[in-house]
Amino acid sequence: MLIFRGFWLSKDFDDEFESLLRESARVAAEYDASDEDEHSDQSLELSERHALRRVKGFSTELQDISEAEYRQLQLERVVLVGVWTEGTIKDAENSLAELKALAETAGSEVLEGLIQRRDKPDPATYIGSGKVIELKQVVMSTGADTVVCDGELSPSQLRQLEDKLKVKVVDRTALILDIFAQHAKSKEGKAQVELAQIAYLLPRLRGWGDSLSRQVGGRAAGGAGIGGRGPGETKIETDRRRIRDKMAKLRREIAEMKVSRDTKRQERRRFNIPSVAIAGYTNAGKSSLLNKLTNAGVLVENALFATLDPTVRKSETSDGRVYTLSDTVGFVRHLPHQLIDAFKSTLEEVSESDLIVHVVDGSHPDPFEQIRAVRLVIDEIGGAKIPEIIAINKADIADSEVMMELLREEPDAYAISVHTGFGIDTLVRAIETSLPRPREEVRVLLPYERGDLVSQIHEHGEIISEEYLPEGTALHARVDGALAHMLVRSEEHTSNS
Repeated sequence: MLIFRGFWLSKDFDDEFESLLRESARVAAEYDASDEDEHSDQSLELSERHALRRVKGFSTELQDISEAEYRQLQLERVVLVGVWTEGTIKDAENSLAELKALAETAGSEVLEGLIQRRDKPDPATYIGSGKVIELKQVVMSTGADTVVCDGELSPSQLRQLEDKLKVKVVDRTALILDIFAQHAKSKEGKAQVELAQIAYLLPRLRGWGDSLSRQVGGRAAGGAGIGGRGPGETKIETDRRRIRDKMAKLRREIAEMKVSRDTKRQERRRFNIPSVAIAGYTNAGKSSLLNKLTNAGVLVENALFATLDPTVRKSETSDGRVYTLSDTVGFVRHLPHQLIDAFKSTLEEVSESDLIVHVVDGSHPDPFEQIRAVRLVIDEIGGAKIPEIIAINKADIADSEVMMELLREEPDAYAISVHTGFGIDTLVRAIETSLPRPREEVRVLLPYERGDLVSQIHEHGEIISEEYLPEGTALHARVDGALAHMLVRSEEHTSNS
């Protein structure tokens, strides 16, 4: 049996599918933890997350995994394997190092890593037949129970490797999905991860022996029960149909939960409040930067994908203009398409922002590759034309030559260190300068009893000059069209009275 963080398949699919629906209903009834974000104890949340790490030695896996094609995804002692098809050996090593960090974030112990140079992955076993023999020897000598491949495996590659290695085989996509499932906190986040997992598992649905290829029989709807398609439908077809029904249900739930965020976003637009999205590679320091700028109290952990649920906080420019800062899910190379599709509503915080603060880990071995990977995802979600500021974080521990090269290559780049506070003031000024400015320039004299309008100009406009006269407050400012119209009507009303 495979237990995959809230979604499971087995020989007795009917009963377990009903259990799945009951579990989904229970989860949906829980409160949305993201609504409690401001008041939650972040140190408690971090300790709870660490307490949920997998416990070694509690595996109940079959020694001969060919006996069961579905089993629990339980990473304990793993060997990594990658195929180097392009770039330099340094690129391949960096990719495998990142896979190691992913595996450790998932709670596993990495024992060994292998890289094979090929023009393209082997269509049957991902790595060549000779490398499979070598890999099997490494697995046996290290006592590993899992092999993690640095790429997305086809169902046939997965099956062939497991048949030959006699241990579990997991690809990069399944590993990232597992990490997301561990870190999902809100109802929407859990539903998005479950949808991504099901989309990944559906084409990989396999039978236990030949059981799922049997045609159903019996009386009621051909033995499949109410909702079956008759005696010609096989067990695997029934399972696939029910999985698709579950996917449709999850999509409806996510669409309903999206309404709340859309309402808040539309309210900000109505008042012309600029939005700034903090985006970047996973573990680059996005949540730390949000905490530094707004005292948001968001969970910070030195781990990949510590943040899945977006956090929006209010901030002000030095002249009093209000804008929002949002922390978003981190990106990674080869981010699974299932996750991008499932997290579309969350990623809208980036694609519909007025400015993107792209946080880069300056101490990473290849920060340029991180920048490229993040921009690929931003392009995919429709944010290519949004103005971008590069914040090169961890300047206190980064190589000075790499930092200088980044600053030369990126025109709007700023070196910062959230840890020490270096460069934060300069970054804030850059953000304020890059925010969209109100277009209409107005000169108004507002009586003192209209302090509400003066407050709105301060909050949503840009003050050029302000003078207090006996008749009222004289303002020269830039405002948006709606507020300009309101000011004109106020002046006309004052002059008529």
